[in-house]
Amino acid sequence: MDEKLTETPVNNDQHLDEETLFVVSQTFKALSDPTRIRILNLLCTDEHSVNDIAEILDLGQSTVSHQLRFLKNLRLVKFRREGTTLYYSKDDDHIMNLLKQAIEHAAHN
Repeated sequence: MDEKLTETPVNNDQHLDEETLFVVSQTFKALSDPTRIRILNLLCTDEHSVNDIAEILDLGQSTVSHQLRFLKNLRLVKFRREGTTLYYSKDDDHIMNLLKQAIEHAAHN
């Protein structure tokens, strides 16, 4: 016998403000791109420079820089400077957990 699922909004106030809607949609946009998923997955465990990310993921440096800029603007990644090198790392455990759950869901048969 199937149990009926009840839908409960995450936010009890059913009306989300425009800023919240925009940020949520941009977050899902970030997670909808395979290159950004690969970058975030790599940064889940350790920080890396742009060159390291490009080399490990076999991507162009400009592609990596462009995607990191997008992710940084959403506060999904952060960076620290060491000399002329920028090292990127995760900045939001909530999103990393969401990404991990999505990967686990995709791998589940």
